[in-house]
Amino acid sequence: MKGVLLVNLGSPESPEPKDVKPYLDEFLMDKYVIDVPYLLRALLVRGIILRKRPESSSNAYKRIWTPEGSPLVVISKKAHKKVQERVDVPVALAMRYGNPSMLSGLQELADKGVTEVMLFPLYPQHAMASTTTILVLAEELRKKHFPQMTFTIVPAFYNKKDYIQNLADSIKKHLEGFAYDHLLFSYHGIPERHIRKTDVTKSHCKIDGSCCNTPSPAHEFCYRHQCYETTRQVVALLGLPKEKYSQTFQSRLAGDKWLEPYTDVEINKMPEKGIKNLAVVTPAFVADCLETLEEIAMEANHQFKEHGGENFLAIPCLNDDENWMDTIAKWITDWAKN
Repeated sequence: MKGVLLVNLGSPESPEPKDVKPYLDEFLMDKYVIDVPYLLRALLVRGIILRKRPESSSNAYKRIWTPEGSPLVVISKKAHKKVQERVDVPVALAMRYGNPSMLSGLQELADKGVTEVMLFPLYPQHAMASTTTILVLAEELRKKHFPQMTFTIVPAFYNKKDYIQNLADSIKKHLEGFAYDHLLFSYHGIPERHIRKTDVTKSHCKIDGSCCNTPSPAHEFCYRHQCYETTRQVVALLGLPKEKYSQTFQSRLAGDKWLEPYTDVEINKMPEKGIKNLAVVTPAFVADCLETLEEIAMEANHQFKEHGGENFLAIPCLNDDENWMDTIAKWITDWAKN
């Protein structure tokens, strides 16, 4: 019997420091997120970061928390429900960190008799710290608890025609009535070393401005290439001229070289360049979360206006958009028929 496990990032149980701290510990102690030897990672996370970060992260979560709970989890549950209504196979929802856990999601499917699982990381672009960690944990859980199961992995869908169409349509819809000077595509940042680590050729990814445009097997797992390709295909559908859009990377941590240009730096420079009306879309996410709601819609908005900007539009993620739900359901149904 076939079934589907939708997997997103996750969220603390509440925005209080007592719940934020264990969530951050689970997240940051993941060797695919902070990819240094265990003892150094423990020193960084438990000896330094978790002494101060839970309080500031708690304040950020409190700014976006809803009466129903974490926006990411609430939106994911709504999307899960809509997808399940559209398909004939069981669909479970899980988070890589926090609840509902991947173990509980796989158990839910197993209890329904599912032996063939479509493992669906809800990330358009492939990255070590998102996709890879889901696949590794899923395989560990399968070997330990569900040896009868087999997995079919949904690869990064950054360039799938129907996803690109959904994204372009959503952007176009939200831009209606907003006289924007510029559209910024802001993707979550990752350390440059992650790009080199996922380079299957071990030589292609130079991050020099040309490698992402030169065909290579490395592109199958290259987050940077996939981000630029998503942008390229969307702007082609929207018919945007080059001067009307740009791409940046957000959410960097100090101490490492991360993908550039940086979202906050670029946004703060835009007003002096004559960009007074800015729209920002965040296509590394399919559901609104801390990084889109607090970092972009609140903080970036504030900083843009502090530097002389006038109007700022944060375009929502696809969330539980009906057309996006139809697309996911179609992918599942096509797989289930085989």
